[in-house]
Amino acid sequence: MQAAVYQVNALTNGVGVNAVLECVGTAQSVDTAVQVGRPGAIVGRVGVPQKAEMNTNQLFWQNIGLRGGVASVTTYDKTVLLKAVLTGQINPGKVFTQRFDLDHIQDAYDAMDQRLAIKSLVVISN
Repeated sequence: MQAAVYQVNALTNGVGVNAVLECVGTAQSVDTAVQVGRPGAIVGRVGVPQKAEMNTNQLFWQNIGLRGGVASVTTYDKTVLLKAVLTGQINPGKVFTQRFDLDHIQDAYDAMDQRLAIKSLVVISN
């Protein structure tokens, strides 16, 4: 976490960023998001957090806003996104870091839980 904070501070000359998108949901990722935000920044939390409780003191003293909610994926969105992936318009490869077949679905969840995979891709073979 400190390496990420250091890198962002180096890139922004110690100022921090205007907006942060936190998509992992762990206490560490939320803390990192707050630390890299400049005073007045907005942190957006996407998806369901692993721990709903959050100490907001640091947000208050740095005047950092917090927004968030579950990802709003509708049936239409899923259809459009799936087609874009299947036709090669979108490459999800940078998100999916490990592949599993259906027989190893529990291993896929375990890998994400143990932070061995960012997201697990389940491949169905014929």
